Amino acid sequence: MDTVYRNPKNKNFFQLVYDAVQKIPEGKVASYGQIARLCGSPRSSRAVGYALHVNPLPGVVPCHRVVNREGRLAPAFAFGGAGVQKSLLEAEGVEVFECDGFYFVNMKKFCWTPEKYEME
Repeated sequence: MDTVYRNPKNKNFFQLVYDAVQKIPEGKVASYGQIARLCGSPRSSRAVGYALHVNPLPGVVPCHRVVNREGRLAPAFAFGGAGVQKSLLEAEGVEVFECDGFYFVNMKKFCWTPEKYEME
């Protein structure tokens, strides 16, 4: 289970999302819901998706490491489509497979599970 700590610097939700996503290590992925829980808003997975869609620092905030709860890549990945997201993940060693026209990752194998997560 994800652990959520207080938000000592009173950052806005989008900044909390960007901070959490930056902690996902290379070669791992997280779900939108997992990021929402880490940010203290477990019912805000769609807002996480929107925050990543308008990510102001795509080279710094690795939004390509966030997928849906089933491991499906975003069909309309904001920075070039699902093919670009697939390529970025594969370059990090994440195996991506296709099923029914969508790309997926194996969440049991590649899901990031932080032992301890603290908001800065």
